[in-house]
Amino acid sequence: MTSSENPKKHHQHEVFSASRAGHLDTRLRRFIYRPDRLAEQYVKPGDRVLDFGCGPGFFTREFAKRVGEGGQVFAVDLQEEMLDLLRKKLEPEGMMPRIRTHRCAPDSLRLPADLNGTFDVTFAIFVVHEVPDPEKLFREISLILKPGGTFFYSEPPFIVSGREFRDNLARAEKAGLQLTRRRFYFVNRAAVLRKE
Repeated sequence: MTSSENPKKHHQHEVFSASRAGHLDTRLRRFIYRPDRLAEQYVKPGDRVLDFGCGPGFFTREFAKRVGEGGQVFAVDLQEEMLDLLRKKLEPEGMMPRIRTHRCAPDSLRLPADLNGTFDVTFAIFVVHEVPDPEKLFREISLILKPGGTFFYSEPPFIVSGREFRDNLARAEKAGLQLTRRRFYFVNRAAVLRKE
């Protein structure tokens, strides 16, 4: 049985520890990844956005700025320590009224059913490789997106092989997320998908 046939076999990568969170939000990373430009490209004022694997809020901050007072960002992470760091950082900036933090389970987003079909955009940046069952994750993302909603997915090539990334794109398409564009996000593999 190959890894593409058995999603449990896919999981080979460790979860990035909150004890190393300082490496995720630096001036250099902001210069390289330009989270402000990513937000401008995919997020509109008033949108409901999911930032899966948000960590200490590196991208969340810009998504929250972009949605404005009429939008909302769900910052979702497995580690409560990451969510604490995010709250401590973004509360003084006045961003928390636009952000709802949510602790997921290792194998599920665990979002309430009344949120299904309500998200305009979801992001999974440098995190799907840590998920034990990406096929299930993509099904959940497809479920929460509005029809026509956008899913931005990116992985670092020094951790995720081209084959693993392609296998995950096939899983995402099987879940009802149609690939619209493949690109590089700085030096990382990235894809933009839309809910059919």
